[in-house]
Amino acid sequence: MKTWFITGASRGFGREVALEALRRGDRVVATARSLNALDDLVASDPERVAAAQLDVTKPDEIARSIEIARDRFGSINILFNNAGIGHFAAIEESDDAHVRRLMEINVFGLAAVTKAWLPHLREQRSGLIINTSSIGGIRSFPAVGWYNASKFAVEGLSEALAQETEPLGIKVVIVEPGPFATDWAGNSAAEVPDADAIADYDQTAGKQRRTFRENVGQEPGDPAKAARVIVDVAHDDHPPLRLPLGNFGYDGLLEKFDMVRKDVAPREAASRGADRDRRASDA
Repeated sequence: MKTWFITGASRGFGREVALEALRRGDRVVATARSLNALDDLVASDPERVAAAQLDVTKPDEIARSIEIARDRFGSINILFNNAGIGHFAAIEESDDAHVRRLMEINVFGLAAVTKAWLPHLREQRSGLIINTSSIGGIRSFPAVGWYNASKFAVEGLSEALAQETEPLGIKVVIVEPGPFATDWAGNSAAEVPDADAIADYDQTAGKQRRTFRENVGQEPGDPAKAARVIVDVAHDDHPPLRLPLGNFGYDGLLEKFDMVRKDVAPREAASRGADRDRRASDA
């Protein structure tokens, strides 16, 4: 039996993973900004579910939620950093306050929760940290440049963390979903008001933004199926560093590798030639 600590557990991947973990016989510390949003989850199995209020941008709530988890279950095996928001606007259109909030939640909030749990995981010399990124953390798209930036940061942070904690028995998995029928493109995302949209970007960022909104709830990815994959990986003794989800996510990951190779290959000699000449430096 595993014990999970899940941020953003009131909906989307967080909720589905909590439900799937419970079906597997695990215990769950479910957190969300509103405790009321977790009532039905707690009611489903009061013995194996603990709830804690948690805004990942508030250090006091992080500390209190960890205290609740340890008082209730002793410690955890799995930290699932799932809380996050979206933002739809061209780079130039984006409101600075919205961008900073995006970064505070998606990057600094994730990092703060992780850092708060790491001393406990180091002490027990075991644990798994699952960080929710996105195919948008591997490749960028118009209208979500700042969201891409936040998820690129999660990717870089997670890769380094995996190397730092692997000798301590702590593993890291980066979840990279494509489009899924969660609330990511609904109420969880802000966007540029029509009055502030820039006409020059209408056929790039504007078109993509409209597509996102029109497809809310119709995305090909099934959150319940994704949850089963995530929980399977959490119970695997040898989890991967990366876990793309959905056809768009998996294909998008491989396509990015091909795009990079195609882009850099014609100038390989020039790129390699930027090093100092070894014979000159040894002289």
